[in-house]
Amino acid sequence: METPDLSPITVETVVNVPVEKAWEVFTEPEHIKNWAFASDDWHAPYSENDLRTGGKFKNTMAAKDGSFSFDFEGTYTNVETHRLIEYTLGDGRKVSVVFEPQENATKVTETFDPESTNPCEMQQGGWQAILNNYKKQAEASL
Repeated sequence: METPDLSPITVETVVNVPVEKAWEVFTEPEHIKNWAFASDDWHAPYSENDLRTGGKFKNTMAAKDGSFSFDFEGTYTNVETHRLIEYTLGDGRKVSVVFEPQENATKVTETFDPESTNPCEMQQGGWQAILNNYKKQAEASL
């Protein structure tokens, strides 16, 4: 039996907002509820966020028809305002999010450990779709 490749996966986007706004939309629950889902038939009805090293977060992702939902939650292991967020998910996987200011924009790069159930391409597509939603929300919030 072949061992699945569990190398970290990276997704990224460039958001056309200053790093302060990119950070705010990424971290504040009232914004998170507007972007933390991969497709239009899902939503994020609940979000809590204690953004500090050792703090916890929880976002509920749910199908709009009520057929399925789950909590995406973890504990922050490192938070550097406007630069870096690192956290560990409930199942032990690690995630880092890097914010890089650019001229009138911010590059956001997420690197995460994949889980072993779904293909890496599917996971990368899902995380990228969520990051694309984040980009739309951040740019609409100006």
